[in-house]
Amino acid sequence: MIKNLSHIWLTQVLLIAFSTTFSQDSVSVKASVDRKEILIGEPIQLMLEVKLPLGSQAAWFPLDSIPHFEFIEKGRIDSVTTISDRSFRQHLIITSFDSGRWVIPALPLTLNGKKYFTDSTPVQVNFSKFDPKQDYHDIKDILPVDNPYTNYIAWILSGLTLVSSLLFLYFVSRKKISRITEQKNSWRISAYEEAMKSLDELNSRRLPETGQLKPYYTGLNDILRLFVSRKLQIATMEKTNEELIMQLKGLNIPNEQFSLLVQALRMSDFVKFAKYRPDEEENHRNFEIIKSSIELLNAIAK
Repeated sequence: MIKNLSHIWLTQVLLIAFSTTFSQDSVSVKASVDRKEILIGEPIQLMLEVKLPLGSQAAWFPLDSIPHFEFIEKGRIDSVTTISDRSFRQHLIITSFDSGRWVIPALPLTLNGKKYFTDSTPVQVNFSKFDPKQDYHDIKDILPVDNPYTNYIAWILSGLTLVSSLLFLYFVSRKKISRITEQKNSWRISAYEEAMKSLDELNSRRLPETGQLKPYYTGLNDILRLFVSRKLQIATMEKTNEELIMQLKGLNIPNEQFSLLVQALRMSDFVKFAKYRPDEEENHRNFEIIKSSIELLNAIAK
């Protein structure tokens, strides 16, 4: 009788030990992505997978934020139960607007006070490259759409609006012309001299050396815009760079110089809006492109 009790006790101890070992070994966490190289703003599919023993409770991965990445969509957590375990899966869509090589860190899953980590995953975020030697393509014009519901009332209202607008513009333009004349008389130096002086002052501030790339490219952009506005009498200060490029295309700028100028203006947008960080050589080259373009436009306008 005592021998049988000993066998039963030993069997229970082995079962408990086996059960504990099985529970620990059957915990599995995994994170995977559908691709490890993207362009800025492109989506990445991130899949989180967990396998747990039956009856265990775990705290799900913390998904408040991932450095250098942004969540686009967080799918719900799906689960599948089998005889021996329970599997969980969550599908997420993320992206990044920071160029460079970043790492999705190891994400922790907490089970019974113990943390289980996924593998970290490197992702290369590339900046969209462009070839300045390629031909520049204009933006297509807006195609007119016929309106079958036009009637006489609409024509009458349009006519009255047009007459009122013309009268308003007539009186306003007289004051505006007067202000422009006074402003022209107030310029003490020419547009070219002012642009060269502003470029020298911007260069002396050495903004790229202290990491201030956005103020540096904004300054280059504004110097070119002000020169074109003063020298060529083209409204540029409220235009986007793409609109400015279309305006400058009508001037007799050689194709090679125009392509370089387009590249410099778009680089300014990339720095300001896409957080692109050009190197020292690119900064110097874009400065020289803006300067040589102003010199060329000054010669053309004479």
